[in-house]
Amino acid sequence: MIDLPLTPVSSNIDLPLAPVPSNKEPLPTVLDFGQEKLGLWLKERNYEPRYAQQIYHWVFSKRATSFSSMTTLSKSLREELIRSFELFALKPIVHQVSTDHTHKLLLETRDQRRIECVLIQENNRKTACISTQVGCGMGCVFCASGLKGVERNLTSGEMIEQLIHLRNLTKPEERLTHIVVMGMGEPMANLEALLEALDLAVSPSGLGIGSRHITISTVGLPAKIKQFANLKKQYHLAVSLHAPNDILRTRIVPTNKGIGIANILEAADYFYAQTGRQVTYEYVLLGGINDSKKEAHELAKLLYGRKAFINLIPMNPVNEIGYLSPNSQTIEDFVRILRNSGLNINLRKRKGADIDAACGQLKQAYGMKQITEYHRL
Repeated sequence: MIDLPLTPVSSNIDLPLAPVPSNKEPLPTVLDFGQEKLGLWLKERNYEPRYAQQIYHWVFSKRATSFSSMTTLSKSLREELIRSFELFALKPIVHQVSTDHTHKLLLETRDQRRIECVLIQENNRKTACISTQVGCGMGCVFCASGLKGVERNLTSGEMIEQLIHLRNLTKPEERLTHIVVMGMGEPMANLEALLEALDLAVSPSGLGIGSRHITISTVGLPAKIKQFANLKKQYHLAVSLHAPNDILRTRIVPTNKGIGIANILEAADYFYAQTGRQVTYEYVLLGGINDSKKEAHELAKLLYGRKAFINLIPMNPVNEIGYLSPNSQTIEDFVRILRNSGLNINLRKRKGADIDAACGQLKQAYGMKQITEYHRL
């Protein structure tokens, strides 16, 4: 791992040095308030409801970071907005940049909790990886996100804000092209708020990202997967499988004990039947745990005949967790067995590992020593 210096957040994002304690109730944010409700708020104050669309345009298209910069609005309206709302609920605390140009943001919520999100860049592809919860309650043994359990769900506004902050790290002429909901938390446990955020992400008045460029990952909650399938959205579904049998999967993913692989696969098959969208199965390769030829053959048999895509992910190191990535020969053997079985697979590239931004490495907190040093820059 390369120890990179902390770099300031891009100049088009406000970066407070520390949260200001207050006993007052926080003002609502315009993104959680919603554009329709904002239009009614404007009408009650004798402003044209259409200004709500202008406000959202300033945020999503013109990258505004304050109401005062929205110069197409009257001064009186901007002043009233400042008195009545906050533009954003999340404050960037630390911004790191990997040697492969992956960006990671540590964001602080208004109740002083912390989440992380990531911008992955490859050629013209700009992928945002966002979180849905503060922490995670699924307990996957290899993942740093759940080390402290789950504290609360994020709001739809907090999720769309992550996208905005990441988008604002790109050049003015660039845009986000893809979203993967694979950050902190179990997306299906906060599905309603997530879908509300994604509705705005795909909207032409929002970020305008194509539905088929969005992937939602889940550890496997069958009832929620079916609920999601019934909506017939064109988002991709990724199931974090990680083992080909229940005994091993329960060891790696404790929530499997009350669910079982058969129920998860049945729900995934239902998703495919309802949407026609191929399901991705995520499989983190843990050295000496689930990476043998035996497990490869079991996985091939389990998924044979399904319209499936397998994403193999060599374990990314986490200091607090003792699991390791397999050696190159073990990975090569695993890949060969699956491919010889006719399965469609991908061996995921490691992106952002030197700043703990790769799969399984996102946490709730960054070392306070580093944060203090960052604020001195």
